[in-house]
Amino acid sequence: MTLVELEGLTCGYQDRVVLADLNLRLDEGQRLGLAGHTGSGKTTLLKAIMGLVTPTGGVVRILGSECRQNGDFTQARRVLGYLFQNSDDQLFCPTVLEDVAFGPLNLGASQAEARAVALECLSMVGLCGFEERLTHRLSGGEKRLTSLAGVLAMRPKALLLDEPTTGLDPESKARVAEVLRGLDLALLVVSHEWDFLTQVTNRYFTLSHGHLHEAAEAPHLHHHVHSLGDLPHSHD
Repeated sequence: MTLVELEGLTCGYQDRVVLADLNLRLDEGQRLGLAGHTGSGKTTLLKAIMGLVTPTGGVVRILGSECRQNGDFTQARRVLGYLFQNSDDQLFCPTVLEDVAFGPLNLGASQAEARAVALECLSMVGLCGFEERLTHRLSGGEKRLTSLAGVLAMRPKALLLDEPTTGLDPESKARVAEVLRGLDLALLVVSHEWDFLTQVTNRYFTLSHGHLHEAAEAPHLHHHVHSLGDLPHSHD
């Protein structure tokens, strides 16, 4: 089953084209890795899929349905779990348990059901015993894992992950990779770290000058990016 299909997607800011006539498909069970310079449009691509950025051209299809207006993306946001680049943008409840349970409650689960799902997802990411911890006092790695648990609690069919290892120590990066490897979900992972992408995905793309290029294998990013030339460092 095709979960996400982008056809001729074009996005821009003011007079700068960020994504140009881009095509991409994410099927059930696929694990796609996407790399590129800061400013190359990786985050814009994810936001366009989630309906958080309005394309200037092309089509976004989720489960075969075209999504153009904000309302069209309501179902998409139930099917796709989106992990923001900055965990502080995602965590807004006082405690870890409240934050992870928020999504299921919002979808109509009872308090008991939401709590059970939250505890299960906290266990999946290795945060058993963190239920009453205050989210604003967590470490960077703990915030990322709590955010991931909150996304998983929505029972998505695919995860869109925006730089999931940014700012994390090696132990936290390894934990995130371990969790992702253990999931039976489709993944679209944006990262500038090829080593991480090779651990959690098996098909690789680079984004440069608005265009998507598939890589036969994961190269070392600094070698590959050097050939892409300098790109703007804004509106990623």
